[in-house]
Order: sequence, then C-alpha cells, then structure tokens
Amino acid sequence: MARSDQTQTAVLGALSVMPMTGYALRNEIRDTLGHFWSESFGQIYPALAALERQGLVERRGAERTGSSTYAITPAGTARLLDLLTEPAQPVPPRNGLLLRLFFGRQLGPEACRTLVRRAREQAEQHLAQLTAVRQELRTDQDHAADSPYWLLTVSAGEHTARAAIAWADEALAALSDLQAPDGDDRSPSAPHPAKEHP
Repeated sequence: MARSDQTQTAVLGALSVMPMTGYALRNEIRDTLGHFWSESFGQIYPALAALERQGLVERRGAERTGSSTYAITPAGTARLLDLLTEPAQPVPPRNGLLLRLFFGRQLGPEACRTLVRRAREQAEQHLAQLTAVRQELRTDQDHAADSPYWLLTVSAGEHTARAAIAWADEALAALSDLQAPDGDDRSPSAPHPAKEHP
C-alpha cells in the first residue's frame, strides 16, 4: 500500500467514526491513533482535498478551510473497505535505541545503561497512558460498537510496552556485568556521555 493510500486509510477511517473538521481530524489521528500510527500533519489537508475531489468525502458548513466539517460519503466508505482489505505494508525497522546499543562499545556500559533506563521509563509511561485509554473505552457508550476493535490496538500496545520493560530489565542486568577496558566504565573512544536522541 502506497504512503498516500495509508494516509487516505487513516483519514477515511477517522471520518467513518464521525464527521469532523480538518483540525479535529488532525487531533483525533494524533491522540487516538497515536499509540500505533503516526501521520504527518502536512499530509492530512492535501489528503482531504484529494478525497473531496474524488467524491469520497464531502464538505459541510463554512467554506473557509479549517472550519468546514468533512463527512465520509458512501463511495468513501466503499473505498475505505477496499483499503482495509489490502495486505498491511511491512515497515522497515528504524530503532534509534538499538542502533546505539549495537555500537555500544563506543559509548561504554554506563552510557548504555542510561539509554536503557530512559527507554524503560518511557515504556512505563506509555503503559500507564494505555491503561487510562482502556478505562475510558470501557465507559464510552458513544462508540460501543467500535470499542472492542479499538481495545485490540490498546492490548497490542500494552503487550509491547510490557515486553519493552522486561527487555530493559534483562538488558540492564547484562550491562551491569560489563566494564569498559579503561576501568572508567566508558570506552576512551567515546569521550562524551550519551545524549538523548529521538
């Protein structure tokens, strides 16, 4: 599935839940889909314009961009179903933490431990956020038909976060057994401590 098709899937899928403005759509994709899907804000408005030209969404209300409400059309619903039935596109992995750990000899054990501890804290925060989302969905009567499916994505995120925490504990235990050759717990080839990177 091409990148533009994936953006259309996210936009049409969000509008299949309820009509909304472009601004609300941006927030919904960020806040609701954000634990498993990210979409460039710069792609959303062009996608809306393209979908409108194709008759897959219709604009309601004010003509000024940003204040109009967009709604999915019957043709848009059919297009969404076509997109959803296409095989999911594999995403090449890009994990900055693992890239740094792979070359961890240059950083030294202590700097690597700092990176892993930070990743563990982030996983714990993510797990707490997902737990809160789960509680919200259990009491959300407005989207009762969608909630069982949404909870599947929450569950996947929870499993991923728990696995990340378990891996971090294992990695920290392994790193605690390492000592840099110079006895300073950091390789001389890496004079600067690890900084936070995306």
